[in-house]
Amino acid sequence: MKALKSLVRIGAIAGKEWLQIRRDTRSLILSLIAPALLILLFGYALTVDVKNVGMAVYDQDRSTLSRRLLEEFSHTEYLRVKRHISGYREMDRLIDSEEIALAIVVPRGFERRFKAGKSVDLQLIVDGSDSTSATVAMGYVKAILANFNMDIKVSELKRIGIAETKMPVEVKSRVWYNPELLSKNFIVPGLIVVVLSIISALIASLTISREWERGTMETLITTPVRAFELVFGKLVPYLFIGLFDVVITVLLGYLVFNVPIKGSFVELYMLALLFLIGTTSLGIIISSATRAQVLSVQVAIMVTYLPSFMLSGFVFPIQNMPLVVQGITYLIPAKYLIVIIKGIALKGVGAALLWTQILFLAVFAFIVVIASVRKLSLTLPEN
Repeated sequence: MKALKSLVRIGAIAGKEWLQIRRDTRSLILSLIAPALLILLFGYALTVDVKNVGMAVYDQDRSTLSRRLLEEFSHTEYLRVKRHISGYREMDRLIDSEEIALAIVVPRGFERRFKAGKSVDLQLIVDGSDSTSATVAMGYVKAILANFNMDIKVSELKRIGIAETKMPVEVKSRVWYNPELLSKNFIVPGLIVVVLSIISALIASLTISREWERGTMETLITTPVRAFELVFGKLVPYLFIGLFDVVITVLLGYLVFNVPIKGSFVELYMLALLFLIGTTSLGIIISSATRAQVLSVQVAIMVTYLPSFMLSGFVFPIQNMPLVVQGITYLIPAKYLIVIIKGIALKGVGAALLWTQILFLAVFAFIVVIASVRKLSLTLPEN
């Protein structure tokens, strides 16, 4: 009988909260439309693919061989020759204006030294202000030069009568799960998790503080409702909104960005619910602690956005972090859902192989729900 009464009170609070959400147009837009807009915006904006890197060439030799070498850089999508320059001063100006990111200098006597059987050093000047792009671009240049050297050696062997050459060791690569090595296939799943983390905690962070600011909390205190009934009643509408956001964001990833879903969407959906229970309850804790909507929003963004973005493995590899920071990442729920989404969507694995991440999410959700019930005070402040 008591359980039935609790369910009735939870249902009544959930209905009241849903009515408040419908009346608050800004919250409704934030919770239903903002996730889709953020996925579209950042899905196109965020990429780690380094392509069309602007480069200049400074050919001091102006020989047939130097032109043949520089022609190799015109047949790749990763590098784009923008200028043929005539001096270092022009090169310096182009790098400072960010028109180019690197330049190749072919020294005088390049062809003559080559024909004499001597090695020749090329100069590669790179803008290191963006170290990631610079490192990748240098790798592209070295790969092109390695192919050029190989072609030269093969031509020399053919001239002396060796028609066929075999390398002692050959590497035949096969990439699993993301054959084209498209960055969107691992950025979009991580982005979905970050957006869900922020939105779920953000909209829930308004619920208790709104009651205090509007003076309706005093009315709730006078009713027989208990703390856990109030928390679960507040939790239910936001979980439905979060589940709607899961469907929208995953569909956008699949239809717009062509991110595959090789595993079970139902399993992904249920595990996302487990994640949403924890993050939404976190928003309720923040709301109970601050009792002011503006402060609740600020705290919710700080607690969810930076940890989910920086410490979840979404952008920066966790194994490269200091050991202390690696320990902190175990407290970030986004870390586990990112592994789950990538496993189900890209690898097609089942929940049975993801039990570690599921266990951590379940523990996080349980602890945060209990903490939200304990934090919620159904007594009037003394002052």
